[in-house]
Order: sequence, then structure tokens, then C-alpha cells
Amino acid sequence: MRVFIAKLAGTPVFDPAGDQIGRVRDVVAGLRAAAPPRVHGMVIEVQPRRRVFLPITRVRSIEPGSVIFSGRINMRRFAKRSAETLVIGELLDLAVTVKDERVTVLDVAMEETRGSEWMITKVAVLTAGLRSAGGLGLRRRGVTSVVDWEEVQGFGVVQRDQGAANMIAAFESLRAADLAHALQELPGKRRIEVATALDDDRLADVLEELPGPDQVGILGRLDAERAADVLEAMNPDDATDLLQDLPPEQAEVLLSMMEPGEAEPVRRLLTYAEDTAGGLMTSEPIVLPPTATVAEALAHIRQSDLSPAVAAQVFVTRPPTETPTGRYLGVAHFQRMLRDPPGTLLGAVLDGSLDPIKPELSVPEVASYLATYNLVAAPVMDELGRLVGAVTVDDVLDHLLPEDWREHQEPAHDD
Repeated sequence: MRVFIAKLAGTPVFDPAGDQIGRVRDVVAGLRAAAPPRVHGMVIEVQPRRRVFLPITRVRSIEPGSVIFSGRINMRRFAKRSAETLVIGELLDLAVTVKDERVTVLDVAMEETRGSEWMITKVAVLTAGLRSAGGLGLRRRGVTSVVDWEEVQGFGVVQRDQGAANMIAAFESLRAADLAHALQELPGKRRIEVATALDDDRLADVLEELPGPDQVGILGRLDAERAADVLEAMNPDDATDLLQDLPPEQAEVLLSMMEPGEAEPVRRLLTYAEDTAGGLMTSEPIVLPPTATVAEALAHIRQSDLSPAVAAQVFVTRPPTETPTGRYLGVAHFQRMLRDPPGTLLGAVLDGSLDPIKPELSVPEVASYLATYNLVAAPVMDELGRLVGAVTVDDVLDHLLPEDWREHQEPAHDD
């Protein structure tokens, strides 16, 4: 049985009782000098975002859409050993040589050789495009082929500029938080290669899910113009947090390169202390005038790029409706809007019983406010009665959890 490993990414993993326990994120192999690599096992992601090791000897079935194992999984967090290689994370996109021709690794295949032993035996490669005859300067597309592992040279060589297209394709369906977690598992050089190969919007989403040091490390590898573009694609509160981790001179350079309309809310957020409601809030909640209808409000909260916490309510103000807004009037919760006819005006469905919070409120006080009133977001109002932003529960959790909560590691896996 031959299995191409990149196609395993995201495959559900089931225990013998048929319960799904996680998804495949990578395959672990040991490279050897004169023989095909032996597969040690799979990296499985279980909730909550923990990567554990499943020995290949416990895998009983690999089918399209499922991997089934027997026995029990050690739930200690996976940590790669020095002699091991993550196949998807480290081998895809490598430039190697087959019969003196330079090719790119698209995928690798493993096969069960005897018992429960699996070896990497085949490599799918893409040859470079060739110039056409006649000196016209035309190029034909590269050719894809599958070759024996023994025919390939260059897997053990550290490459200065390894591509990332095929790894990104393997992880295309991952949520930004899961892709960020996958990047953290990669060696530093590979992490930078993959991150910088993402398009601006995807990279912005991933940076929002990474710890501060990793954000700074990746942003620092981009040229200033692209770094400014990525900051523009981030939510203003997340861009603000990242800029606060940079030297002031560098942060000011990047702010000056951003579009004025994108930089202005970030500059405003930078005026608040980090551990206050003003420092936590997003400056882009959903805001509509009281003359808008329930149908219009529901259309706004249906936008797929909004987080659930932001989309749970619509804040209602007098014009203008961009922060800082006109006078704050109240909030329309989406559950209430679902109970009213589409043509109902928002002014008629407002919850005016909750007082907005002030920008200087501390993080524990914001958390207490949200918990007391069972809210997922709180409006923030300045001394002039204008809505300046909203604090969401996910932002509060980010600040209340330990700083290294995304990076917590445990002992390495057992075979």
C-alpha cells in the first residue's frame, strides 16, 4: 500500500471505538545515509491544540478520509528529536537532484514493507521548465514524475532558500490559529520561509495568533513596504500590540508607510496603556445608526471575516458611525434581532440598560464586567459620549492567560 504523505494533512484520526480523537498534521521519519527513511509515526493534533505522537506501529488502517489506530496514545506534547524529520514541514519544496537534473519535491510516498514497518520509498518531483527550441525564449511547463527514493540526492543538505508552496497547499484548509501552531513546530529557518511565502491577508491572520517574539521575528524578515502592507491587513488592535513590541523608531517608520486611513486607528490605540480597556479594544466593531433596519444589521454580522465575538452584536450611535462615532445610544444583540421583523429599526431593539465602559478600565475590571452581564463584547465610550471601540472576550483572555500559553511545551514523545 502506497500513501502520499501531503494528502494525509488534516485527515481525521479515529480510535478503535470509532471516536475521532484528532487530525494528522505531519509524519515523522528518520533520514538514513544509504537506505530509504523509516517512518516513525504521525503527529496528531488533539484538542485543545495539542500535538502528540502516534507511533506508526499502532496505525491499523489508512484510508481516504480516515486513519484508524489501536491501543492508546501518549498525550504528552510532541517534540521532534534531532535525528527526526517532519516530512510535510521540512521535505516538501526542497530542491533536490535526480539524474543530474534539479527538481522540486512535491510530495513523498510511504509504503508498508513488512509487519507494521513503513518506509518512504517514492518521491513526486517537478522538473523546471525548459527553453523551447528555436531560441524564441519560450518555456514549457515543468513535468511531474514519481521516482524511487534512491534516485534522489540532496535531502540531507541544508538549503538557504527552500520554497514553501507545497507545504502551504497541504495546510490550506487550516484555520489561522492552527497554521500558526504548525509554524511554531517548525525549525526557525523553515518557519520564516513558510510564513513569508503566505499572501499578506493570510500572513496577517497567522501573525495575530502567534506570540509576540515570533511576530517580531517574522515581521523583521520582511522588507519595510511589505511589513506595512501586512500590518494594514491585521486588525488594528493586533497591529497595535505588534508595534508595541518593536523599537519605537521602527514602529514609527512602519506607521508612516501605512495608508493614512489604516494607520490612524492604530495611532489612536497606541495612546492607551496596554493593560486597559483602551489598549485591548478593537476600533472596528459593527456600528450602525438607529435608522438602520434589523435586516441591514443581520447582513453586516453575516460577514465571514468577522470573529464570533465581534459579530454577536451591533452598536448603535448617531452619525458618524466610524470610531470615534457620534453619541453612543446602545447595543442590539443578534438574538434579539432574530426575534424581530426584518424591517424593524435598530432604534426600537436597543438594549440601553448596560452602561459602556471607559477606556481606562483595567483588564480585571473588564473581565468582571463581561462575566457579570454574560457578554462577549463591551462598548468603550470616551468622555464625550462617543463610541471609540469594543473589548471582546477573546482579547481579554489573551491578556489574562500566561504570556507563554501558546508556547507551553512538555516532555518529548515515546515510541
